[in-house]
Amino acid sequence: MEVIVIILICLSLLWFLIPKRRKASPLLPIPEEYKQLLLHHVSFYKTLSTAKRLRFEQKMMLFLKNVRITGVKIKVEEIDKVLIGAGAIIPIFGFDNWEYTNISEVLLYPDNTNEEFVLEGSNRNIAGMVGNGPMQNTMIISQKYVREGFENMSDGGNTAIHEFVHLVDKSDGATDGLPENLISKKYVLPWLQLMHKKIAEIKEGRSDINAYGATNEAEFFAVASEYFFEQPQKLQEAHPQLYDLLEQIFKQSPSKKTSEKG
Repeated sequence: MEVIVIILICLSLLWFLIPKRRKASPLLPIPEEYKQLLLHHVSFYKTLSTAKRLRFEQKMMLFLKNVRITGVKIKVEEIDKVLIGAGAIIPIFGFDNWEYTNISEVLLYPDNTNEEFVLEGSNRNIAGMVGNGPMQNTMIISQKYVREGFENMSDGGNTAIHEFVHLVDKSDGATDGLPENLISKKYVLPWLQLMHKKIAEIKEGRSDINAYGATNEAEFFAVASEYFFEQPQKLQEAHPQLYDLLEQIFKQSPSKKTSEKG
């Protein structure tokens, strides 16, 4: 009897000590409709290889699983979910393990709103914003501008990407145009110097970067990032140093990807 007990104890110890292969995470199912919407509306996705498309889909489905999208006086359609999900994944696609921890809900408004979240009248100039205080972990975004951002690729602007870049920026505790969680220390000073130089050029009317980027450092980072993902080749030609630093920050090379696909 004692021998049997000793054998059982030894077997138990071996079971705990032998390294075990971790099971692969199960794939999240993605509706075929979502794949078709990505192909028809998201140029970033279309340039990816088959393997990278699968990775993009999985990251997007995980985001949509964890973040509610709530319509305010509108119905949230499948296209809205896909475009918001794509806008979330594009900036962080270069990072294998990134998950947003600073957002739990997206409030989708039909059009622009104002700081009081009013949908009627004048002074409604907010197409998107990342909430603070009572609205912490909430994003407000315009359905109209989300859709237009993915339909019009010639203006270098995309509201969904813009707002999610703000969340990336905010992940280190401050929305200040310096994504400390992403940028290597050796690039911090060059980034700050270049950012201030480019903001000055915008203010002096010597830049093709959207004038809204001169509002402050956080808005410059978001606006420049829109440009980086929407028109990477143009940005690389017009602002090579800016392109190179954004390439280091996001760990992506969208101009090369576009060239290879073209």
